[in-house]
Amino acid sequence: MKRFSFIAVCFAVSLAFAVSAFGQGAVPAATGPGKIGLVNVNAFADDKAGITKFRNALNSLDPEFKPINDQITTKRTRYQTLAGEIQKLQQPAPAGVPAANNQSNLSAKVEEAQNLEIEIKRLQEDGKTKYERRYQQVVGPIYADIIKNLNEFARQKGYAMILDGAKLEEAGILMGFDDKYDVTKEFITFYNARPAGTATTAAPK
Repeated sequence: MKRFSFIAVCFAVSLAFAVSAFGQGAVPAATGPGKIGLVNVNAFADDKAGITKFRNALNSLDPEFKPINDQITTKRTRYQTLAGEIQKLQQPAPAGVPAANNQSNLSAKVEEAQNLEIEIKRLQEDGKTKYERRYQQVVGPIYADIIKNLNEFARQKGYAMILDGAKLEEAGILMGFDDKYDVTKEFITFYNARPAGTATTAAPK
């Protein structure tokens, strides 16, 4: 059995976002010989063998979100440092160091760590919201164009329907299949060879 790999769109932590059309697959009219194909939509973002226009759209978001991503990384590093310092301060005070001083330092660092935790969570939530909006603006039109061409591909190749194999596997529905019905590579080649579509992306707001 051939397993589908899952490519996550990462934003500081593993956060996956999808446009509204994701996961629906393409279901043309059930005509022809009744073949059913499988496509791994996650492979569209592969750096070497993916859909060029789709991959470039995803990559264009990286510089836009680098500043907030860097903020989260810096704060998480400080948080981890504080965790180590707090652990040490929770040990008995060294000889010659008043217990009150030790407790005062511990309280200050615990408070800083708590504040950092709140800040990190807020940055992640804000970043997630902004990323989802921009993802739909930038990638959404391209994905709609991909679905349009996937329908055309199905008609040309005689498939009654093409299903999203990655989603089926994720849901525990896809248990095994004949590799010859995995049309991922064939469709990516088909799409990359076509003239540029009308899909456009929105500028940041």
